[in-house]
Amino acid sequence: MSDPREGLTVTHRRYIPYSHAHYAGDLVDGAYVLGLFGDAATELCVRTDGDEGLFASYSDVQFRAPVRAGDVLETSAVLVRAGTRSRVMDFEARVVCRSRPGGSGSAAEALPEPIVAVTATGTVVVPPPAN
Repeated sequence: MSDPREGLTVTHRRYIPYSHAHYAGDLVDGAYVLGLFGDAATELCVRTDGDEGLFASYSDVQFRAPVRAGDVLETSAVLVRAGTRSRVMDFEARVVCRSRPGGSGSAAEALPEPIVAVTATGTVVVPPPAN
C-alpha cells in the first residue's frame, strides 16, 4: 500500500541574477541549482509533515544543460517514497526563459519548450511524529 502523500509536487520559479554567474558565458555553478532543490524539498516537507526536514543526501545528480545568469528556472520536487522518517524526492530544474544575446542588454524570451537543465534524486529526513 502506498502513502497518499506520494506524488505530491511542489514547483518554484526563480530568476537567476547576473551576480550568480561564476564562469565565462554567464554560467551559474551547479551548486546553485542544488540549493533551489533544497528550497523545494523544504516546502514539500512542510506540506507533508509540518516540518522543514533535514536533507540527508543527493543521488544521481545529472547536469544536462547549462544554467545561465538571466535564466528563469522552474524547479520541481516530487515525493516518490515516504518512509517512516525518510522522504525520497525526484527533482527537475527547467529553463523556461532565457536572455537573448544580440538584442538590447535586457532582451529575453520565454522558451517555447523548457530545457531540462538538472535532475536529481534526494532523501530528506523528518523528525518522528509527536505522540
